Amino acid sequence: MDKLWKKRAAPIPLNWDLLPPEEPSSTTNSNGDIKDQRIWDVRECVEKFTDSLAKLKKQYRDQGDLVWDKDDSASMDFVTAVANIRAQIFGIARKSRFKIKSMAGNIIPAIATTNAVIAGLIIMEALKILSGHLDTCKTVYLNKRPTARKKLLVPCFLDKPNPKCYVCSSKPEVTVQVNCATFTVKMLEDKVLKAYLGMVAPDVEVDDGKGTILISSDEGETEENNDKCLADFAIRHSSRLKADDFLQNYSLILNIDQCNIFDDDVDFKVVGEKPRPISETEATSSKVTEKGESSSQSTSQPSTVVDDEDDIMVVVDEGQEASVSKKRKLSEDMDDKSAKKSKVTSQTRNGDDDTLIIDP
Repeated sequence: MDKLWKKRAAPIPLNWDLLPPEEPSSTTNSNGDIKDQRIWDVRECVEKFTDSLAKLKKQYRDQGDLVWDKDDSASMDFVTAVANIRAQIFGIARKSRFKIKSMAGNIIPAIATTNAVIAGLIIMEALKILSGHLDTCKTVYLNKRPTARKKLLVPCFLDKPNPKCYVCSSKPEVTVQVNCATFTVKMLEDKVLKAYLGMVAPDVEVDDGKGTILISSDEGETEENNDKCLADFAIRHSSRLKADDFLQNYSLILNIDQCNIFDDDVDFKVVGEKPRPISETEATSSKVTEKGESSSQSTSQPSTVVDDEDDIMVVVDEGQEASVSKKRKLSEDMDDKSAKKSKVTSQTRNGDDDTLIIDP
């Protein structure tokens, strides 16, 4: 949390018994403003908060559950008071009751809107991850209009990891093109690791066999390295850096590529790792393995094909597999085609699927 307020003012809590002194401009109407356009000071906000809270409690006892109404005086005083108190704590300029009322009146409830729907879908997928059912996770699209099957939500299978991606790949590596003589350690941390690669608290070690620490997430440990260039640490073309972000369980290898010429306003360039080509030996062995697995599955149980979009499951038994026969002559094949006709043995309609089964 100490790093969160390193470059901005930290919030200052208010003490109920030691509030800031009353501001003269808040009690007088020297500018000729109407009552609601006057900005309350902190003491007046506390007084309004206490009074409005007592009124809302009385309304709750008399009427039951309260409903937000910007035209209700007690509700509007309560919102104005707590908003200005919070603004005072975080160093934000306070607003008048009139301004806050205009803001609160334009808030659109998020119930049953797109944001609420997507948030609910995200929670559903998060529950699958927490329960360990990663194989059931899906990408769900929300259409503007219902589909032909009267569905707004369309689930799809997750895309396979991109081998070129430095996050999805099993051994994430990236190539960073920099000028080691001018590119500093601070630029590497802020521009490459944090801004481009999305790290929060990176630790960087030079893969030189010595374990040289270039960047540390512990505050003050490697600050003396910030203004030094990469070349000062014997980092040059083909050097490798190990970067870890333990806050996100995120690690990758940075391959340094020396580059002296860049476009205007460009200090570096990040290139994702290209997939390694598969050799002929590996391709042959993988085909043999797949063939052996498919043959063993076909002898042990019937093959199953699941169409997730249409919710149709087609099961093909061994006895239904097409038999292999010798190739017939062209004349026999033509005569057989002219005499053969397709016959509909059954027609089955299942809700919106309209599935038609034809037996040739």
